[in-house]
Amino acid sequence: MIFLYKKRAAFSMITAIFVILLIATMGAFIMNLSGKMIQGTTSQYRKEQAILYAKSYTEFAVMAATSQPCVKKITARLDGSQTEVKKGQGYFVDVRIKYIGTNSTCPNPNKIRRGTITDTRAIDNVILIDTYVRYRNPESIGAKNALPWSVDPGITYHRRTLQRL
Repeated sequence: MIFLYKKRAAFSMITAIFVILLIATMGAFIMNLSGKMIQGTTSQYRKEQAILYAKSYTEFAVMAATSQPCVKKITARLDGSQTEVKKGQGYFVDVRIKYIGTNSTCPNPNKIRRGTITDTRAIDNVILIDTYVRYRNPESIGAKNALPWSVDPGITYHRRTLQRL
């Protein structure tokens, strides 16, 4: 009887080790899946935020063009200081405005000349607004070897708007 008891104790120990390994493997799989879901949600959030910033700065460019005689470019660093944005946190917004039409009062090289998009029937000024919102991939934000914006531009969302003033 004592001999059978020892065999059962060893079998119970092997079973316990197997169950612990199975639970640890399942836990690792769940953590991996959870990390991928968080990364996907973060990427989706940053993209939606870039879309909203692009819409907002496009409207701001229209407002600036109507209140000032000649606006060419608007830039902004959002969600952090300039150093944080350079490290990859936050957003970099670049708005470029081009004036279209023969009635434009903005003498600049961004004015589109006759033969390209010029509409000679335009009564008022028309502007072409290109809004670029750049942000980093969430994976490269905390990296020690993160490259500067000039080398790694990250992800860029572009919005083009044609607006009559």
